[in-house]
Amino acid sequence: KMASSSAPWIGSAYLFLQSTCKTIVLPSLYESSQKKPSVFKALKLALADSIGSMNGVDMLKVHCSHPHLIVQLKFCKQENCRRFLQSYREGALQESLQSHLQLSLAMTRVPLEMELKAGNEHLDNMLKDEDRCLECIYREKPDRLRDEEITELEEYLKSLVVQQSINNNTTVQGCPSLNSPSLPCPSPGSSLSPQVTFIFQGQQFANRTLTPDDHQKFAKFVSKKWKQVGRSLQKNCRALRDPVIDNLALEYDREGLYEQAYQLLLRFIQSEGKKATIARLIAALEENGLISLAEELLGLHSNEDCS
Repeated sequence: KMASSSAPWIGSAYLFLQSTCKTIVLPSLYESSQKKPSVFKALKLALADSIGSMNGVDMLKVHCSHPHLIVQLKFCKQENCRRFLQSYREGALQESLQSHLQLSLAMTRVPLEMELKAGNEHLDNMLKDEDRCLECIYREKPDRLRDEEITELEEYLKSLVVQQSINNNTTVQGCPSLNSPSLPCPSPGSSLSPQVTFIFQGQQFANRTLTPDDHQKFAKFVSKKWKQVGRSLQKNCRALRDPVIDNLALEYDREGLYEQAYQLLLRFIQSEGKKATIARLIAALEENGLISLAEELLGLHSNEDCS
């Protein structure tokens, strides 16, 4: 049964997005620090179009799972969810998002394929039965709070709107306008760039940003200690603060240790950007006695075994 009159109507669904154009890869665009605000802006505006309000649906998480961009949505009113479903079913949401992406990214065209899921239910197969779709979405309660990254992007868009209204679509103090794909201006006193080199076992190494190869090796070899490494990284990474790590363990329990570890480091990389460096990961590995894995990541092992 749906919510009673005394209880709020809350539901959750996942919107899967994929470009049908081979040269446009939505996850890669969202993973780019320059393009991310533009993609987020397009998502926000398209969802607002579907509901008729900027506050009708909340984005909790945007997840990059190549080739899909997956948006976790939260609905707090049944009528908002119903409007969203109607817009989705009629293709209006798809057209709106394609248009907003085209404008935000300054591209000629961004053709999309969409899929809507709630739990294990593929809602595209039952769109004509709106009440059934609503029941499926209502059964799926949001399993997370909104990511800090989403909150920061929301605040960024709000600040740009204020700047535009004050300065009539011109840049303010060197900050970009709404149509710019650049990130917001750094605030005074923002953290300095990472150190250029670091010392491990008496040797000096270049402090590079983490690579996809680092990511895969970490997920493959860290095994059950991924949580401990996460708590070490947590000290200087707000995106991993409690209860994020425990939520990742629950969310990806069925997929196993590799996926749990992969998602942990993905969260770190997406949150920290260029500050997600090898030195920070090596320090976290050292702290938890994972010296062999640290050596593997730094190319000090000639064999494949990293246990």
